[in-house]
Parts: sequence; C-alpha cells; structure tokens
Amino acid sequence: MIEVLHVTKTYGKKKNVFTALDDVSFRIPDGASVAIVGKSGSGKSTLMHAMSGLDRPESGEIIIDDENILTLNQKAVDAFRSEKMSFIFQSFFVQGNESCYNNVSLPLEIARVPIKLRKRKVMNALKAVGLEDKIKSRARDLSGGQKQRLAIARAIVNEPAILFADEPTGNLDSTTSDQIEKLLFGYNKQHHTTLIVVTHDLDLAKKCDMQILIKDGKISRVVGGKI
Repeated sequence: MIEVLHVTKTYGKKKNVFTALDDVSFRIPDGASVAIVGKSGSGKSTLMHAMSGLDRPESGEIIIDDENILTLNQKAVDAFRSEKMSFIFQSFFVQGNESCYNNVSLPLEIARVPIKLRKRKVMNALKAVGLEDKIKSRARDLSGGQKQRLAIARAIVNEPAILFADEPTGNLDSTTSDQIEKLLFGYNKQHHTTLIVVTHDLDLAKKCDMQILIKDGKISRVVGGKI
C-alpha cells in the first residue's frame, strides 16, 4: 500500500512562491497499475518525485509499507528507493557506448549482487523484453523502441516492488508504444508490481486499474480507487 496524505510542495520564496502540489491525498493498493494524468505543469512529475523520495515536500506523509519516507534521512531514503523502486523515463537514459548487458547489469553492480546471480538476472530481464539476441550490441545501435525495451529491462532486473514510468511511450510510434504498454502491464500483472505511469495520454491512462487526475497541483478526480 502506498499512502499519500496531505502532501504540499512549493517552490520559490515570498512573492514568488509557486505551489506545485496542494494538499494531495490518495491511496494505491499493492500490485495496482496507476496513471497520474495531467497537462504539462499540472504537478504530475512533482508528485512522482515526492512519492519516490527524489524530492521532499514541505508537509504531508508518503507512507510505503508502513514507513513514512519523509521521516527518513537522505541516506535512508536513497537505500529505501534502491531496494523498493525502479524508474523508466521517456528519454531512455541508456548508456550508448555500453553493451545491452552492461546497461542492464549496472543496478545489480551498484547493489553488489554476486556475478553468477547477476548474469542470470540480466539474461532473464533481456529475455523478458525480447532483447536476448542483443546482449553484446551497443545501446546506441538500437532503435528507439529497442532502447526503451532496454530501459525496461534495466528497471526490472532487480525485481522492484514499485515501478515508475514517466511518459514511457512519449517518444515512440503507435505500434512500438503498444508493444511497450504490453510489456509494462504484463510485468505488472505477472509480478504483482505496483506500476505508476505518469502521462498525459488518456488512452494509456484508461488501461490502468486506477487514474489520478491532477490539475494545478490538486487532485481533481480519482477513477478506480479511493482518495
């Protein structure tokens, strides 16, 4: 269960204060697929950053597995995020000069996973996204869709409990977008991973179990869940 309770986040000072999140509250059950939907500047990315501990709001609670991450120091938050969460971004952020194997292996190296187990996990992740034949290929030689699949493999290799996807199909054509969506929702169902998709794409949002609509930093509506 993820609980976001009365979260407020502002930027700037005095006359230049901008309220990015304004008393935001909702709950997400374990294993749900959730879309955070809003126009550019609505606060959806700020909300993802707050939920993942990448940014710290001024007030409120972010409770994950009965732990309020806003009470943790930065080192503890970083460790919690590393253990529980992974991220997929619109711009892929793969290392172009590195092989697919090395790209996917990186989170496991950081976590000091033993080499034999690391190899098995990397192969399983690449196979899950249909890139097992690209293990030695450099990331820069892949197509856009393949790069996004590589980013997904890197995100799932450590089997996260929570997977954040920020506009995961924003740079892809419709056919490739469909493939990426099937991968994400398939992984969500198969592994009971909580999938949180930040998007302005209403068609993608409707495929999720729950949609959280945000406007001007406030929750305007929750569909398929409870505030």
